[in-house]
Amino acid sequence: MTIDQRGSRRVGDRVDELLHDLDPGRAVRTFERTVGDEVQGVYDDPAEAVDVALRVLRTGGWSVGIGVGPVDEPLPASARAAGGPAFVLARAAVEAAKSRARTVPLAVRGFDDGAGRDAEAVLVLVAAVAARRSEAGWVVADAMSAGEVRQEVVAASLGVSQQAVSQRLRTALWTEEQAARRAAARLLALAEGVREDRGA
Repeated sequence: MTIDQRGSRRVGDRVDELLHDLDPGRAVRTFERTVGDEVQGVYDDPAEAVDVALRVLRTGGWSVGIGVGPVDEPLPASARAAGGPAFVLARAAVEAAKSRARTVPLAVRGFDDGAGRDAEAVLVLVAAVAARRSEAGWVVADAMSAGEVRQEVVAASLGVSQQAVSQRLRTALWTEEQAARRAAARLLALAEGVREDRGA
């Protein structure tokens, strides 16, 4: 994944803030500054990549490029020293994400181009829906996404009825978002394509 700050001349460099806030999860190589106001990290779990991309888009001010494909091995300790098709694709993706014509600054480029662009379409739609979510919707969505939490537990913690939580989740399209995240992750996995060294 390659993430580039938007409008850094206007708002100042926010890379250190992003690196501090990013939970690397199960990154193969954690995010680090590559050049200027850009960071790069490596994941082998598509669901993790989906989660990171959507969290970064939620904060605003970043272009997100996801490149899916093989990497040169052995993978060095630093993402910026690594190479291979996935890194070339991530560069193409982040450049595409910077287009002013895009409503959501995210792009995916895959070894399997069709699956990559399908993953992009799903992720863009999820991010666009999330961008229209109210603060109350985010509160319950974040609470439900925190783990195996039941609606009645969230309701008690917020001091509202379970029906109110249920209504906020419906309005926020939280259930639909969870399904779309899984679909995007499956498409990212397909975007890796079948490589010759796997017997294709």
